[in-house]
Amino acid sequence: MDGSRDDSESDATAESSGDGPPTLAEAREMDQDDALSHFRDRFFIPDDELYADGNSLGLCSVDAAAALDEAVEQWKTLAIRGWTDADPEWYTYGERLGSRLAPLVGADPDEVVVGNSTTVNIHTLVGTFYDPSRGEKILVNDLDFPTDHYAIRAQLRQVGRDPDEDLRVVESRDGRTIAEDDIVAAIDEDVGMVFMPSVLYRSGQLLDIERITEAAHDAGALAGFDLAHSIGSVPHALSDLDVDFAVWCHYKYLNAGPGAAAGLYVNERHFGVTPALAGWWGHEKETQFEMRHTYTPAHSAGAFQIGTPPILAVAPLDGALDVVEDAGIDALREKSLALTDFLIELVDDRLPDCEVGTPRDPTRRGGHVAVEHPEAYRISEALKDRGVIVDFRAPNVVRVCPSPYYVGFEDVYHMVEHLEAIFEGAEYEQYEKRGGGVT
Repeated sequence: MDGSRDDSESDATAESSGDGPPTLAEAREMDQDDALSHFRDRFFIPDDELYADGNSLGLCSVDAAAALDEAVEQWKTLAIRGWTDADPEWYTYGERLGSRLAPLVGADPDEVVVGNSTTVNIHTLVGTFYDPSRGEKILVNDLDFPTDHYAIRAQLRQVGRDPDEDLRVVESRDGRTIAEDDIVAAIDEDVGMVFMPSVLYRSGQLLDIERITEAAHDAGALAGFDLAHSIGSVPHALSDLDVDFAVWCHYKYLNAGPGAAAGLYVNERHFGVTPALAGWWGHEKETQFEMRHTYTPAHSAGAFQIGTPPILAVAPLDGALDVVEDAGIDALREKSLALTDFLIELVDDRLPDCEVGTPRDPTRRGGHVAVEHPEAYRISEALKDRGVIVDFRAPNVVRVCPSPYYVGFEDVYHMVEHLEAIFEGAEYEQYEKRGGGVT
């Protein structure tokens, strides 16, 4: 299915209208002026598609594929010697990638490591740092991604706490966003840990990490964050803000591949603690192969590695980070905001039946836009059949992610054209109501 409308059809609306609604001509001009537009050439773009699902799975880059191919070749030629003789050596892969990621989250190199999965990292960090004597409650919110709650409730059970009593949930006022005033108000002497997302996965709301961290510390609690929907599109300053710990994945904006190994940050003041899920790869490197039965944690975030790093799952991140470093995280953020601004303006102008559920203030917005409609599921299916790849989130959100790495302003313009055509022809009515499946 062709992912863009015919040029002859689109050109009819191409003339700029000055101060009026956005036009195709303006979109093309913005692409011409975009200093990052050439990065699109470093990605494998699915044929005849408009890909707007990079907040779920980023596209494969030439760089990521080359790094994976190199790792496979090293496996072929070096076999076990790859742990020490590969370039880069496999033995310190997690720490080395952590040092490359550190500037993206605003941390020292020793405070970041790659390993495990996001959920496993939540388990080990919450399990390590939750101390009921500091405060029995762990504060979350009711718009969190479910795995965060699953892991935290499990860790509460592990120490004999009742999750129904000790998981304190900040409720949303509007079903879209979480008021930061409500988060701060919920932090009292009974709270020992605050764990929040940087960006809400449905609406794309960007929370104020600095304010939440300060409020937590003022109450004697720890502050942890899930950066899954911001890393690679929003710059962070975790160390400067004195955040205690954070977790994230690499397969969204960082484009490291499906199921790529995850990452974590631990503030250096917590170095030396024994992780709740201790494993041999978190042992201090100097004596790891002495095979002692007494565990000595690495004096770094590396202590929170558990098992042997899956080299074929971390290698693509090595290549993907070449793209990020060449583009620059600040430039990526600037383009991301421009793309989402453009998308919101088009939705307002051309889709009167839809609402934007994402904050319009750029300081409160991540990298995707929630386009809301009661028939969002069927609309998302109609878009996919037109070659526009998005995803649906219950109950009424079509998530549209114009990733700054490979999506342009003309792409965004055509995406909205497709949406407009779906409404004009009531095409979504051809589809069944929501079913199962992966989106």
